[in-house]
Amino acid sequence: MGQGSGSVRLSMVFVVGILCFLTLTKPTFGAIYTVGGAGGWTFNVNTWTNGKSFKAGDVLAFNYDKTTHNVVSVNKRDYDSCTSPKGAKVYQTGKDRIKLAKGQNYFICSLPGHCPAGVKIAISAA
Repeated sequence: MGQGSGSVRLSMVFVVGILCFLTLTKPTFGAIYTVGGAGGWTFNVNTWTNGKSFKAGDVLAFNYDKTTHNVVSVNKRDYDSCTSPKGAKVYQTGKDRIKLAKGQNYFICSLPGHCPAGVKIAISAA
């Protein structure tokens, strides 16, 4: 009888340990999308979002030649006018990862002539 209760006690400790581990870890449910697919963040990427569904917490992977492009998160007005506001965060590593916020998300390349040539995307995240 003593062995049976020790086995049960060990099982309980194991289960409690697993539950503690699961409580302390933060699961990631967001998908990762490579902007522009294999072509990356480049000209005419503005149609890349067509047919895709995005959720808050999804991550956009912006892959590009850092000597050729950058990424700036902007509001709708700046997206429509292709302007980068003063003090805006400019991503320029060539391998930027940006988590989507709930609602509308707008991104442009702020280098001259790039945004009007389609180096921009607008994404609605549920």
